[in-house]
Amino acid sequence: MRVGVLTGGGDCPGLNAAIRGIVRKGVEVHGFEFVGVRDGWRGVLEGAIVPLDVPAVRGILPRGGTILGSSRTNPLAGEDGVARVRETLAEYEVDALIAIGGEDTLGVAAALGGEGIQVVGVPKTIDNDVAGTDYTFGFDTAVNIATEAIDRLHTTAESHTRTLVVEVMGRHAGWIALHSGIAGGANVILIPEQPFDVGQVCAWVENRFKIRYAPIVVVAEGAVPKKGQMVVKDSSLDEFGHVRLSGIGEWLAHEIADRTGKEARTTVLGHIQRGGTPSAFDRWLATRFGLRAIDTVKDRDFGTMVALRGTDIVRIPLAKATAGTKTVDPALYSEFGVFFG
Repeated sequence: MRVGVLTGGGDCPGLNAAIRGIVRKGVEVHGFEFVGVRDGWRGVLEGAIVPLDVPAVRGILPRGGTILGSSRTNPLAGEDGVARVRETLAEYEVDALIAIGGEDTLGVAAALGGEGIQVVGVPKTIDNDVAGTDYTFGFDTAVNIATEAIDRLHTTAESHTRTLVVEVMGRHAGWIALHSGIAGGANVILIPEQPFDVGQVCAWVENRFKIRYAPIVVVAEGAVPKKGQMVVKDSSLDEFGHVRLSGIGEWLAHEIADRTGKEARTTVLGHIQRGGTPSAFDRWLATRFGLRAIDTVKDRDFGTMVALRGTDIVRIPLAKATAGTKTVDPALYSEFGVFFG
């Protein structure tokens, strides 16, 4: 069997570990041949196919990013997208495809599976918002990076007695903000699932100043004020129709400064959360996902995604995994309310 591997959407730490696991077991245990698809779904449309063998994956375990490249190309955006995918797979004699990605990449995989293309999904995203899996790889590294940044910002905030607003990634789900905010001792955590009251945020900030403590506010990029609109720097869209986020942190810092009369600054972590060496957990999880994904291909259990449930790797239908977004439960968020203000 000849298997294609692609990585789509935003990059994240652990992608190379997953590719390595797929290829090593696929070649050494199952005797498969592999090709890599360059730059996600764009590579399928353009026929950007490269050889992928064991020597190609040596030494990539600790590397961030992806050796195959990635893009946010949506092959279903054009009328002939499915046909072009079929043509490329047929031209390069690819029998099955392993798509490593988040909600958009896996959504395309689910749609192609519905068209009869033999595909298996692997969930990755720093946002941890793919349904059906307890964790996606990339998330743990992003949380660690954000937590370290918050730790460092505490000391500079205290030195100048100012509020520091830390904007982290999280379009529709506040997992990074919640985990890093709690781990980093933030005084306010704002997530997309819970529209926030600016007045309440300022009250929490002022409570910290009363005890001569410089507050840290962690806000997910997709968080919105009550009865307000999502704050963004521009309104341009990607190929999946998503607005390019960023801007809520800066807006909130201005509001806090104006309402409290005390200085507030913003730190936007942005793509720092995506880059660099993957954590030990992300290497471990990505490797396990890769090993089980190629077993899924061997079993010809197509149209499925590997997922983490507890400590077990299971298979779930791609259609189920992409039916919705995994968001923070309000009850979980409320558990940490004692630390606010």
